[in-house]
Amino acid sequence: MKIAVCADESYPVHAALLRLIELHGHAPVRFGAFTGGGAVPWATTAEVAAEAVAAGACDEGIFLCWTGTGTSIAANKVANVRAALCTDATTAAAARTWNHANVLCLSHRLLTDDLADEILRAWFTTAPGDRGREGVARLADVDRRHRR
Repeated sequence: MKIAVCADESYPVHAALLRLIELHGHAPVRFGAFTGGGAVPWATTAEVAAEAVAAGACDEGIFLCWTGTGTSIAANKVANVRAALCTDATTAAAARTWNHANVLCLSHRLLTDDLADEILRAWFTTAPGDRGREGVARLADVDRRHRR
């Protein structure tokens, strides 16, 4: 799979994150600070990377900012993106199962190499399946009612 990776600033944990994505057999597609161009606004890089996921240029995404909150909010503004802010492996697995999340949002501040390994393992080994289908369908109805 092609995985959109974006961040607003560069952090040392990014090297481990890219290596882990590749170890899981996926190809990172870089956006924002992952391109080596320095700091970029979190809303801008999250939007561009989320559009790549929504358009199918990337299969999923892993987005980072200081808390993970801003990038999650920005990504969720893009139609057909379901971004989940996760701080642990259990939450990442649940976001896949119940919310069929296609973008994982992480905090630079909290993420370590070991934690990244645990979260990515849960993310990549948990399939969306049927258990969250009804909730995701209801979410699509909410989205249709509120899009302008």
